[in-house]
Amino acid sequence: MTTNFEDKLGQGGSGSVYKGKLRSGHLVAVKSLGKSAANGQDFINEIATIGRIHHVNVVQLVGYCAERSKCALVFYYMPNGSLDKYILNKEKSSSLDWDMKFKIAVKVARGIEYLHHGCDIQILHFDIKPHNILLDDKFVPKISDFRLAKLCATNKEAVTLTTARGTIGYVAPELINRSIGRVSYKADVYSLGMLLMEMVNLNKDLTRNNDESSKYFPNWIYDHLNKGEDIDIGNDNENDDRNIGRKMTIVALWCIQMNPDNRPSMNKVLEMLEGDVEQLHIPNYPAYMAGNEDENWATNSNGSMSLLHDINDSSIIEIVSIA
Repeated sequence: MTTNFEDKLGQGGSGSVYKGKLRSGHLVAVKSLGKSAANGQDFINEIATIGRIHHVNVVQLVGYCAERSKCALVFYYMPNGSLDKYILNKEKSSSLDWDMKFKIAVKVARGIEYLHHGCDIQILHFDIKPHNILLDDKFVPKISDFRLAKLCATNKEAVTLTTARGTIGYVAPELINRSIGRVSYKADVYSLGMLLMEMVNLNKDLTRNNDESSKYFPNWIYDHLNKGEDIDIGNDNENDDRNIGRKMTIVALWCIQMNPDNRPSMNKVLEMLEGDVEQLHIPNYPAYMAGNEDENWATNSNGSMSLLHDINDSSIIEIVSIA
């Protein structure tokens, strides 16, 4: 299928991905899992999760291979790769205009909403990030990588986890410190908010302002929006582009509220994204922003956060950092 693993597409935390072709002529991406992933629950978890999903904005599993310790997942090939190549790469970022960015954001939100409410069981992804959003030939986004996903009953308001699931910079704070709130589908909402921040490119805009470079970028966004100032979204000066940037920013700020109870559901996120920007209001400063955020949180240049104080052994859970 892959001609002896000839064309390598990329390397992830669980293994390598290769380009292949089925006998029918369809192109596929073959994800060959490393020994640790193949021998563990990740392989079974991804098959069991993706096998029950059928949505235009979720990657489709074609099949899988399992022989002793060698395991692989087969997906339809996405010719435009993953979203991170476009929003984290200066050379490629210009190929996505604001209208396309907005369409991708809305469709990713629809995919997450389907996972939360569209199946006979609730699926929590726990690793929403640009690397896991694949783009087909028409730049339609597909949510991928379900090895960290958790299945739970649709009427269940919280889930129990023994370890944290997610990637630093996108993982919800309640997964780091259980005293913040219950772990639920709101963790995916938080990750979507951080994804929107990346798409709007605000954390990179912040680094270009030397006088503001030490400020955690959501604070900087709050300051600008509350003063009625425009957010710099690059070289675009069209009013529609600025409205898109402002809308995505305000929705992102709602999604990254510290307390999960203050974050909107995915239904509400879609309602805000598809509504009139003039009807949106900026949420209040999260509690950790109102005081001295340096006392409890540290941040690096790309928005990753780690808990520093006021935690005990029972509230610390392992963070899985995935390339």
